[in-house]
Amino acid sequence: MSRPFLKMNGLGNDFVVVEARSAPFAPTAAQVRAIADRAGGIGCDQLIAIEPSPDADARVRFWNADGEEVSACGNGSRCVGWLLMQASGLDVAVIETRAGRLTATRAGDRLVSVDMGEPGLDWTEIPLSHAHDTRALDVTLHDHPALASPPGCVSMGNPHVVFFVDDLADAPVREVGPAVERHPLFPERVNVGFAQVKARDRIALKVWERGAGVTQACGTGACAALVAAARRELTGRAATLELTGGDLFIEWRDDGHVIMTGPAAVDFAGELP
Repeated sequence: MSRPFLKMNGLGNDFVVVEARSAPFAPTAAQVRAIADRAGGIGCDQLIAIEPSPDADARVRFWNADGEEVSACGNGSRCVGWLLMQASGLDVAVIETRAGRLTATRAGDRLVSVDMGEPGLDWTEIPLSHAHDTRALDVTLHDHPALASPPGCVSMGNPHVVFFVDDLADAPVREVGPAVERHPLFPERVNVGFAQVKARDRIALKVWERGAGVTQACGTGACAALVAAARRELTGRAATLELTGGDLFIEWRDDGHVIMTGPAAVDFAGELP
């Protein structure tokens, strides 16, 4: 039996979104990789399933392109939030994920804000393999002259390490990203961000995503970069994050919650074989 899907993207970070509220959807890792394959499949950074939830508008599951199921995806949550609000006609949607409950609200024409909850800042929450100050790690993860400043670590429902660089154009994203992703300090692997602070309210960012590689944008990575920068007093608690696919606005509110605002787009519809 074929199953309909929507191809969506948030700033070029693209998803195959499957409706699974009427019939279960339990892909194997090999099936996820086949769907995500850009040569022989549909092609995407992440696969998303929308499932029924007794306590929210929907339960959402995420798989990276390598087939691994993950707890959180910021851009994907924004796309699903937009779909749910379009279907209900309301301006708010509650989404249940493995990382917790997220609330999406309409912020304009095809713009969505998502309350991503509070960041995890303790080393056990990232998680790390042993105790470290997550504000500025006192360990060398990769020997490269562009990475002289110690990185910070943040969990946004998934693990992130953020390097602060002087010039993002010279950041060794493809060289360092895959090596640090699998560093022994990160037992669940890690998303690797490279951030250039351009002003108190502006950060340029590239992210090597765990299990997906370099993407056009990473929503949780943008949240993590703002939190990591604010903890070091490199920025204020709100900033525009410049990503390859476009801009996200991130605010780390006084109540501890991180709010991400950006666009959601539908590319096309199809059917999985």
